[in-house]
Amino acid sequence: MPPEATKLYPAGVRFVAQSIGLKKMTPAGYDAVLDRIGPTAAALARRGAQAIALLGTSLSFYKGAEFNRELTRRVAEASGRPAVTMSTAVIEGLRSVGGKRVAVATAYDETVNNRLQTFLHEEGFEVLTIRGLGVEKVEDIYKVTQDGLLKFGVEVFESARNADSLLVSCGGLHTLELLAPLEGRCKVPVVSSMPHALRAGVRLLGLSGRVPGYGTLLSQ
Repeated sequence: MPPEATKLYPAGVRFVAQSIGLKKMTPAGYDAVLDRIGPTAAALARRGAQAIALLGTSLSFYKGAEFNRELTRRVAEASGRPAVTMSTAVIEGLRSVGGKRVAVATAYDETVNNRLQTFLHEEGFEVLTIRGLGVEKVEDIYKVTQDGLLKFGVEVFESARNADSLLVSCGGLHTLELLAPLEGRCKVPVVSSMPHALRAGVRLLGLSGRVPGYGTLLSQ
């Protein structure tokens, strides 16, 4: 599990993880692992999982909003457990903080950014700007520094006019400790993949997911 899981929820929740082996954040890379998602969800249920969160934002948005909903159904049916995708988590997060006109900072290349922009439009958001770091190999995401990501997020937000929220998309980006600093610099709510997917996952268990000190959404 990513370190954000036990940092946010150190007690009361047991996290169980199993990889589907995604290697590249490209449409071909996502296509290569789709058939593994259902069996992996079923395996997690056998290991005792009571809810399933599919961690991989681009994996769930790259074919659009209806595909994301179908993927959620597929995970729930395969596991017999309630399920949420990372894409659904950030959409629900943006809606919870009143985001409508969004600035988007991502780890992705232009192709995946275009897919994300389409997905967000399908879900009713206006994307004022979207910029990515151009990462394709999953292993390269860990080269992104906290200072670099903070600077990049602020730059993306400042390049948009009248954005009411900032989305930082990619589950591999470590954003938990950056949520409050980004909100302090940008003066709008910030939603990001990993922290808010973990929040959505524990909410499936009937918990609030509330953890003050890490930005607007986790404090609600």
